[in-house]
Amino acid sequence: MRTFLPNDLSISSWDQIHSYFQDLSSRDITTVAALKQWMKDRSELEAVLEEDMAWRYIKMNIDTKDEQLQKSFQFFVQEISPNIAPYEYELNKKLVDVPILKELNATDYAIYLREVRNAIELYREENIPLFTELTNKAQKFGEISAQMTVKIDGEEKTLQQASVFLKDTDREKRKEAFEKINARRLLDKKRLDELLDELIEMRQLVAKHANFDNYIDYKFQAMGRFDYDKADCFAFHKSIAEEIIPLMKEIHMERKELLGNEVLKPWDMQVDPNWNKPLKPFEGVEELLEKCIACFDKIRPYYGDCLRQMKQMGHLDLVSRKGKAPGGFMYPLYESGVPFIYMNAVGLLHDAITMVHEGGHAVHSFFTKDLELTAFKSTPSEVAELASMSMELISMEHWDVFFADKQEWVRARKEQLQGVLATLPWVAMVDEFQHWIYENKSHSHQERHAAWEKISRRYSTGCVDWSSYEEFYKTAWQRQLHIYEVPFYYIEYGMAQLGAIAVWRNYKKNPKKALDAFDKALKLGYTKSISDIYNAADIKFDFSSNYVRELAVFVKEELLSLNR
Repeated sequence: MRTFLPNDLSISSWDQIHSYFQDLSSRDITTVAALKQWMKDRSELEAVLEEDMAWRYIKMNIDTKDEQLQKSFQFFVQEISPNIAPYEYELNKKLVDVPILKELNATDYAIYLREVRNAIELYREENIPLFTELTNKAQKFGEISAQMTVKIDGEEKTLQQASVFLKDTDREKRKEAFEKINARRLLDKKRLDELLDELIEMRQLVAKHANFDNYIDYKFQAMGRFDYDKADCFAFHKSIAEEIIPLMKEIHMERKELLGNEVLKPWDMQVDPNWNKPLKPFEGVEELLEKCIACFDKIRPYYGDCLRQMKQMGHLDLVSRKGKAPGGFMYPLYESGVPFIYMNAVGLLHDAITMVHEGGHAVHSFFTKDLELTAFKSTPSEVAELASMSMELISMEHWDVFFADKQEWVRARKEQLQGVLATLPWVAMVDEFQHWIYENKSHSHQERHAAWEKISRRYSTGCVDWSSYEEFYKTAWQRQLHIYEVPFYYIEYGMAQLGAIAVWRNYKKNPKKALDAFDKALKLGYTKSISDIYNAADIKFDFSSNYVRELAVFVKEELLSLNR
């Protein structure tokens, strides 16, 4: 319920909201009560604005061909956000300088004030138009990707729809799909390289304005990475290469033996190695949603209730279609408290996992919706992805709602666990590649592709033959949205994946105790440090080789148990 802004506010110009920023900027704050009210009013304004932009972003992705939806989002980015930025800086300064601040409970607001002071330190007026341009420019990736289609069996399909054929038991059909998907991507190779060139140049300028020698150090501070540094990222890379790749090699060798192929080709990596047809956990998105709700009910009824409320409010768009931007996400809506799930389902197990993953994000959003400040609800990705990835693994114990046949249930869990392990090297590759990109400021496209190839080899099992498809291999990074739209946001998936394995291990030992700790951690939002939140979940925030080995052994044992 709004108390500061009118309920019927519609944002079509800066003038409509300017006065509320002026009010906050000029208001006298002489008591703790007045300070808390000021913070509450500011939080309400932030929630309203963020939800307004969220809807513009969601609608634009749902239909990239609608020019009005594009213009609506661009209006906010170009006309509203740049005007907000100077006031945000002014309000942050007002907050940290107010004498009464010292009378607030330091423990309750420590994380928030740390973020505020960090924002003040990084603020540069000359970066405001650059941020606007960067946001608009990054959206070009989604526009380019959304237009990629191929013809298979005479039908035009999105690349997501075409990927279904990579699981076909007909090897020639898989090869055809692989070649068409990747050949289509190559048609836009130059455009995507040039787009990244432009983004890199602009990002380096942002860092320079903020007095940083390189974009990496700037971005680490801008992302609020107070709980770890570059050395920890490199430790993560090393641990994955040493502890996960040997296990992945065992899995690949088993796949090769089961398929009976002389060599594994890249189109052999998604088909079931026992020649079963692709798993079909649902028919249509309505069934996908209902089964996911039933699965969540079995874990904890509250989880299922969260999805029911989203369904009732129409906060879901799940099916893949032409003109819809690729990918999937859960977008928090901070004012209403009921988030939105967006994805591109085509009927595969991957879609069910994505739905569970985004559902985990949604439950997290519900848990934090009543926290005092909007800033408390915006959790760092290392925590946000812990919620979603843990839900993927916990939910496996209840995937009987998707698979009545026990063997299919076993097969699905095995695919998921192997996918979890495969995720970790890919995350390490993408993160290491991003470090290379910004460490080597003046590199050519050829050097960029060569760097990706070299990094990829470090995390290769050596079991997959890419001969004749080297160009596909060198440009595989171009499908990763994060490199274009949210630079350096990716290693969080790997860190959270390790945490999720630990949460699942706890759940296997004692479901109630594990879920109680998990819920407790999620309800903290961002009122504690990442390490403290992980501790609340009864797990460690740790990337050492010893810890990664410990978790890898657990996953290996679980995989072996599925073979018995």
